Amino acid sequence: MHREKFVPKGGPDGGDGGRGGHVILRGNKNYWTLLHLKYARHIFAEDGENGSKNRSFGKDGGDKIIEVPCGTVAYDGETGEFICDIQEDGQEFVLLQGGRGGQGNWHFRSATQQTPRFSQPGEPRKEKTVILQLKILADVGLVGFPNAGKSTLLSVVSAAKPEIADYPFTTLVPQLGIVAYRNNKSFVMADIPGIIEGAAEGKGLGLRFLRHIERNSILLFMIPAEEVDIQQKYEILLNELKKYNPSLLEKSKILAISKSDMLDDELKEEMKKNLPSDVPAVFISSLTGEGITELKDVIWAELNKPSNQIIEISHAPIPVSNQENEEEMEEEDFFPDNVSSDKAETDDYGKMDWDDWDE
Repeated sequence: MHREKFVPKGGPDGGDGGRGGHVILRGNKNYWTLLHLKYARHIFAEDGENGSKNRSFGKDGGDKIIEVPCGTVAYDGETGEFICDIQEDGQEFVLLQGGRGGQGNWHFRSATQQTPRFSQPGEPRKEKTVILQLKILADVGLVGFPNAGKSTLLSVVSAAKPEIADYPFTTLVPQLGIVAYRNNKSFVMADIPGIIEGAAEGKGLGLRFLRHIERNSILLFMIPAEEVDIQQKYEILLNELKKYNPSLLEKSKILAISKSDMLDDELKEEMKKNLPSDVPAVFISSLTGEGITELKDVIWAELNKPSNQIIEISHAPIPVSNQENEEEMEEEDFFPDNVSSDKAETDDYGKMDWDDWDE
């Protein structure tokens, strides 16, 4: 109520409360991983302040900005549904809106209610669990079985130094390399862990990182020349991609037959008869450099096709139950899947609680 000297009946005088702060996701080109969020498990926006006398409005709560690298995708932590995709520097998305502030008793005065002693409370605080995943941005994604020569190719065509050895699953985390082309042009190539048959059922490591090739314009399938049936191996890889996300099959595809230095020209001509007819195929050897220039030419021609200039990405819902049961891998610190929630000390890896407050 209004209190002033010589004003015996000041009447209602309460101001409105401020809204609660928003929780906002913002792209930042200076970030490359989600490591900075690994231990920021609870994010709080500020409270809105109370309204005061003289019909003074309360201050709005400060927004909480969460800086993430470009390529970050947010999913609902309870349903697994897609929420947003941060692709550009400075792009913002409001993950959780602050609650509306309450109204002071000034709004409820009337001819019959000249001294209202009540007000409208603000909206209650909101809470949301969000899973953040980083899907790296690259022009070309390498797809193949373990020991197909993917890491070797990346080390030859770029300055990247992935681990290379003669045993399966040498690559445990995705690797990026910038490939130089003619006239100072370049494109980005991504190498992910090898895929094996049954990856869609959880075998191997490749399925954990397939999300990193969802943004790629081109999928470069690599199958070594020593395989008995290259067509069959190619179809197995296609089937695993289809099980993961059917939209991956709509991307442009190139087939590279690696380790071709062991083949002569006659054998190559014979093998071409049994290769898939719907994709361009190139025989390459990272050891001798055979076919590398030709492969770059094919990739560059595909990248400049109008159909590959705009990439439409369909983000399928993620299986929350499986996400929660996955064990945290130390190697994933380079490309962490998400950030954890510490609602309780025993909470599973893979969630973050977003809270905002209001008056």
